[in-house]
Amino acid sequence: MYAALQIFTSMSILPQSFFSRPTLTVARDLLGQRLVRDLDGQRLSGIIVETEAYIGPDDTASHASRGRTARTAVMFGPAGQSYVYFVYGMHYMLNVVTEMVDFPAAVLIRALEPVEGMTAMEARRRSGRRVLKPEQLTNGPAKLCQALGIDRGLNNISLTTGKELWIEPVALLPPELIRTGPRVGIDYANHADRLVPWRFWLKHNRFVSRVA
Repeated sequence: MYAALQIFTSMSILPQSFFSRPTLTVARDLLGQRLVRDLDGQRLSGIIVETEAYIGPDDTASHASRGRTARTAVMFGPAGQSYVYFVYGMHYMLNVVTEMVDFPAAVLIRALEPVEGMTAMEARRRSGRRVLKPEQLTNGPAKLCQALGIDRGLNNISLTTGKELWIEPVALLPPELIRTGPRVGIDYANHADRLVPWRFWLKHNRFVSRVA
């Protein structure tokens, strides 16, 4: 991993206060932290290397721009909750809710650098007998959900309790290691929202999705 700007020493799981902050700050600070999945007693984990922010009801790239629905209600809830949704009839995506209650905002976890449980991740991701390279396991939001066994059963749970799915603090990284750019896969959004640099990733990290 990269040299750290600050090492967390007093926490083993990121607390709700971490996620209650402005969404862009959370999206940037999640880089370098460890996403952990307890799957049937086995620990699977990876360092977060790419994120995307979705902020408020006026962000036309956000599901919340369509208002509060059964699907998006979690985005209006407390920070630190998971928002897992299903797209294209085949993929799950993991987000973490941010900011204050009733203000819909979240950060999409776009890519991980796998650390623990790589054999199990490959078994979940493998197509036929083809062996995947380590960087292919979790270098996209749908891929990481498949690799870690994340589905709608993990929607709207707290990521701060250390049960099933959580995020552990590792390091805050210096700004020179972080890159930003427009979000991807949001052709439905208006022109201005397609251009805002609300995607964050680690410079020169081979586990970042190919679009970065």
